Amino acid sequence: MTQTSQDEKKPLWRRYVLLGMPIGGVLVAFVAGIIFWGGFNTAMEATNTMPFCISCHEMEDFVYEEYKGTIHDVNRSGVGAVCSDCHVPKDWTHKIIRKIKASRELYGKVMGTISTEEKFEAKRIHLAMNEWERMKATDSVECRNCHDFESMMPEFQKPRARRQHLNAMEVGQTCIDCHKGIAHSNIRDRADDEYLEVLEAPNPKFIREIPQAYLDSLAFIEAKEAEEAAAAKAAEKAARDAVQAQIAAAVEAARAEEQAKAAGEVTESADAGDTVGAGIDWNAVSGADLSLFYPGQASFEWVQNGKTHGGARPLTKGGDKCSTCHAAELETIGNKIVAGGGGKDGELEPTPIPGKRGVINASVQAAHDGENLYVRMQWPDAGHNPAPFVDGGKMDPDNQIKVAMMITGTGIEMGDQAGCWATCHADNTFMPFDPGAEAIAANGEVAERLKATGTITKYLSESRSKIEVKGRRGKPQGGWDQLKSADEIEQYLADGTYMDLLRVYADGSGSNGYLLDARIENEGEIASQASLSGGMWTVVFSRPLNSGAPGDVALEAGKTYTVGFAIHDDYAAARYHHVTLNTTMALDDAEAQINVAAQ
Repeated sequence: MTQTSQDEKKPLWRRYVLLGMPIGGVLVAFVAGIIFWGGFNTAMEATNTMPFCISCHEMEDFVYEEYKGTIHDVNRSGVGAVCSDCHVPKDWTHKIIRKIKASRELYGKVMGTISTEEKFEAKRIHLAMNEWERMKATDSVECRNCHDFESMMPEFQKPRARRQHLNAMEVGQTCIDCHKGIAHSNIRDRADDEYLEVLEAPNPKFIREIPQAYLDSLAFIEAKEAEEAAAAKAAEKAARDAVQAQIAAAVEAARAEEQAKAAGEVTESADAGDTVGAGIDWNAVSGADLSLFYPGQASFEWVQNGKTHGGARPLTKGGDKCSTCHAAELETIGNKIVAGGGGKDGELEPTPIPGKRGVINASVQAAHDGENLYVRMQWPDAGHNPAPFVDGGKMDPDNQIKVAMMITGTGIEMGDQAGCWATCHADNTFMPFDPGAEAIAANGEVAERLKATGTITKYLSESRSKIEVKGRRGKPQGGWDQLKSADEIEQYLADGTYMDLLRVYADGSGSNGYLLDARIENEGEIASQASLSGGMWTVVFSRPLNSGAPGDVALEAGKTYTVGFAIHDDYAAARYHHVTLNTTMALDDAEAQINVAAQ
C-alpha cells in the first residue's frame, strides 16, 4: 500500500499539519486555551468585585465601614468606585503584577496580621504609605481613569480647586499628593513630615500641557465672576450711598432744629467729628470692598503645617499667596470657623461666641495730598453677642470697636504672601500654645524685655532664634521665649524689617507703632476719628507718607505695599477679630487693590 493511500485513509483532523501538529490538535489546543483564558479571567475578575474584597472580616469590619457613605460609595450621579477601581491597575501587565504582589496578603491573613481592630490600627499607616507610594509612582493612574485633567472644567469647580488643579499641571503634582483619605480615614498626620516632604514633592515627569478647553473654561468663569462682583459692588455702593444720604439729611435736620431754637444766636460751625481728612473729597475716591473674615486660631504656624493646612506646600514651596486660593471663599471660611468649625476637628475655634458674624464686609478708601496718607473704612454695625467665657460678655468693655492697619516692611518671611498673618503665632494670647501668665513670669528676662505682663502680643518670626512650626514630638508651636539679642532686634528695626501698625479705637483716639519682637506703641504721628451713625461705623485716620520715624514704612510712588486690616467689633480683643488676606496698596496705581489717589 502506498504512502498516499495511507494518508487518504487518515481522518481529516489528522491529515493536515500546522506547525508540526495535526490540525485537530491545534483546534483542541485553541478551544482549551479559550476555556482556560475565560476561566482564568473570570476568576481574576471575581477577585476585583466588592463582595470578594470584603469577604474577610478584616476588610468588612474595618475598611469597608469607612468607605460606606463616602463620595466614592454614594453620590448624586450614581457612579461609584469599588475597591479595585482604586487599588488594581486596568492594563493587563500591571494588573497581573499587582495580583502577584497581593498574594502576600494571604500570608498576612493566615498569620492574623490585622485580624483585630487594634492590630489594624497599628498597621494602618504602613498600609496607607504603601498605597500612597504606589499611586505616586504611577501618576495616580487609577484616579485618572475617571478624573482626567482633559475633562475638567474650571467653571464647575470652586476657586481653590481651579487654582490647585492648574498648579498641578504646571509643576507636576499628582492626585494622591492632595487627595489622601477620601475613601478611608485620613491618617496623613501620622506620617513623618520628612516623609511627606519627599512623597508630595512635584515630579517634573508629571508636568502636562494645559488643555485649551480648560483655559477657555477658566477664562469664561473668571469673566463671569468678575461681572458678578462688579454688579455686587455697584449694588453695595448704592446701598452705602443711600445710608450716607440718610445720615447727612438727619444731621442737617438736627442742625436746622438747633439753629431754630437758638433763634439765630448760634453760628453754624464745622462738625468736629469730620476734622481728619476734612480736605478729602471722599465721593471722588474709589473704594475697595474688602471681606474681613474670622480666622479663629489659624496661626502662622498652622498655615505652614501640611498636616493641618492643605495649602501649606503652595504657600511655603510654591510661593502662592493666601489670596491665591482663598480670596473667593472668605465668607464660607469665616462662617465655618466662627461657628466652631475649621481645621480637621474644629480646632480653629474651641470657644465660639454664639451669634458672632463670620465676615465683615467693609469699604476702604485711601487718598493722599502729597504729604499725608488718609484712610477711611466703613462697615455695618452688628448687634451685641456676649462672649460666654468673659464676665459681662465684653472682652474690651471700653472699646466697642478697634481698627488696625499693618503695612509690611522689608525682609519679612512670606510677608508679601501672607501679610499680617506673619505676626500671628500659636503662642499669642488665647491661642493654642498661649504660655500663660505663670510661665511668662518664670522667664523673667524675656518677659522684661517684651514688657509682657501675663500675655504675649503678636511678633515677627525674624525676632526669634527659633520658631517651632510643626510641633514635633509634642513641642509647643511658636517661639515667644526664643528672643534674639537686643542688638539684633535694633538692626532689624534699622533695616525696615517690621510691620508698621496703626490702630484706631472706638472713641476716635489712635496709636502709631510697629510690630517686631512685640507690639510697640512709639507715639508715632497719627490723626484719627471714629463714629457710629445710622448703623454704619466710619473710621478715618491719617499719617505722614514719610515721617522718617522708626517703625514707619515710607510710602513712595511707584512701589506696591502689602497691607492688612483687622476689625475688633462687639467689644472683642486679641484673636477674636476679623482680618483681611494679603492686600496690595500703592500710590496713584489703579492696578493695586487699594489705590491711594492724589487729592
